[in-house]
Amino acid sequence: MSKSFIKIIVCVILCIPVCVNAQDYINYEKYQSLDSARIAKKKATRERAKKFDRGVENSVFVPKGQWLWGGALSYNELSSDAYDVLVLTGIDGSYYNFKVSPYFAYFFSDNLCLGARFSYKRSMIKLNNADLDLGENLDINLSIQDFYSLSHVYTGAIIFRNYIGLGKSKRFGLFNEIQLGVGGGQGKMRSGKGEDINGTYQNIFELSLGVVPGITAFIANNVAVQASVNVLGLKYKKIEQTRNQIYHGELESSGINFKIDLFSINIGVAFYL
Repeated sequence: MSKSFIKIIVCVILCIPVCVNAQDYINYEKYQSLDSARIAKKKATRERAKKFDRGVENSVFVPKGQWLWGGALSYNELSSDAYDVLVLTGIDGSYYNFKVSPYFAYFFSDNLCLGARFSYKRSMIKLNNADLDLGENLDINLSIQDFYSLSHVYTGAIIFRNYIGLGKSKRFGLFNEIQLGVGGGQGKMRSGKGEDINGTYQNIFELSLGVVPGITAFIANNVAVQASVNVLGLKYKKIEQTRNQIYHGELESSGINFKIDLFSINIGVAFYL
């Protein structure tokens, strides 16, 4: 083996670490540039998020220290005489539903108040006659006669409200109310007549948690009209009943709803003092 060949081998062996180090340096520089690009991208994203403004102003709509007094009233009535709808024929009866709900609250901070709400609800159904006709082919006919139902429920609730003014307006605003309530009441039902009469007495217990958004408009400096609707609610209800003063039964129900209940729209007047 010649000396020149040996020198060449020695040079190659000595150059290998240098090449490896050079490659490591290149890779390091590459990763450093990638990390710098990622950091710059994240920084630019944070800067854009800081500069973005939705234009929401935290203005004072109702100042701290005021009292809120108000109430809502609703009444529905229906009567029919020999009325037909779908498979129900000869409907003869009447119905009404009455509800009054006063409340008060104290603003412990700007736009935030805590208080209580009380409500009384009374409903009556009187059905003299109603026939269920499923057609001649099925030959099934059912009839309800001399049915009467009356119930009334008292409810008390703790309420928490927060207000948001519409822009810079001091007259129009939105609010969201959270209600935690408990209630109870009685009901009675009667069907038939004469010797075939049947009577049922009920004890009612209710527990609820609800979210009620609404809108308010001031018609004077301290007087406002408002409208609200139930959107989200958790409810538990238990009914204990006694039929003909002998037979006993119970019914328990619970559920959660996330929907706009158009039948729960409340319109009322509020005073801010």
